[in-house]
Amino acid sequence: MVENSKMIREVRISKLLLNLWPFILSLLVFLSTRLSIRNPAFIEQHYSRGIYPVIANLFSFFSNVIPFSLWDVFWILIILLLISGLILVAFRKIKFGWLGLRTLQILAILYSIFYFVWGYNYFRPNIEKRVGWETPKPDEMIFRSILDSLIVRTNFNYLQILSSDYPKIDELVEESYKIQSPKLAITYPNGTRRPKTMIFSSFYSKVGLSGYFGPFFNEIHVNQYLLPMDYPFLLAHEKAHQFGIGSEAEANLVAFIVCTKSSDQRLKYSGYQTLLLYFLRDASHLKEYKDYINKIDKRVLQDFRFRQKYYQGLENNTLSDMQTAANNSYLKANNIEKGVKNYNQVVSLVISWYYNSINY
Repeated sequence: MVENSKMIREVRISKLLLNLWPFILSLLVFLSTRLSIRNPAFIEQHYSRGIYPVIANLFSFFSNVIPFSLWDVFWILIILLLISGLILVAFRKIKFGWLGLRTLQILAILYSIFYFVWGYNYFRPNIEKRVGWETPKPDEMIFRSILDSLIVRTNFNYLQILSSDYPKIDELVEESYKIQSPKLAITYPNGTRRPKTMIFSSFYSKVGLSGYFGPFFNEIHVNQYLLPMDYPFLLAHEKAHQFGIGSEAEANLVAFIVCTKSSDQRLKYSGYQTLLLYFLRDASHLKEYKDYINKIDKRVLQDFRFRQKYYQGLENNTLSDMQTAANNSYLKANNIEKGVKNYNQVVSLVISWYYNSINY
């Protein structure tokens, strides 16, 4: 009788541990992220430059063999499984509590996997510390000087980019990354990168998403409705994430440098015109704002106006606002204090880059 009670107790404990281990693991991962925020140098040395490149090499080798997005397919399967579970609940084949527990377990496991395969990169030192740049004090004269330079260079490099150029552009972006990686503190080659088209490009367009990096399979995704003028910069931006850069502003800066340091005019134009838009947003309060607009080549202005109408025509305001709110919460939860405003912080990073470019 005593032995039976002991066996029953052991079975119950084993069952409890079996149900709880995903949550225990996710709790440990969460605590490790809090420690990581306080120890960026440790993360840089042991994860971003140690563990992550190994993961990137392994995962990208596998995912690059598959021509379609594994991440999109993965979520299709997850949704189908959830729907199937709800149907089984409706027909009383399984209990709702059982389905809810399994769903939470899967989410806890995915949370833990995310940080192991890529997420700890959010806690590495900022790019200025990694490359040893001095941070300049805010200076409106420097801002105006760079804005003027961006206008001149955007005008000079204007040209039309075609979707048929994409394979060559991919090669050129890779070539530029290889050259610039030592100066940007990037571990190259860090695996391989094969741009993949989003399976649900139409839906992603409605929420205002042009591309994303899928860390679970180390995949780079590009929206098929992306305008060709934006392709080089967007591709370079998503590749920056694959190289372990979590900050959106830093990914924008790296994309700008990679594009504009290339000898190819297509990359240069995409890089300069994208950053010009960011600078113009910050310059909108200046009295001379219209004067700056008048300096821009009419063909470039036509591109800007066409882009605005084109993407507004694709977006659904409600879905876009929901995606922005979700992304804002996600970024803030991962040590990006400004949330979605982090994208526009590229302006201060570009100023820092220009300020230190004498040694670049």
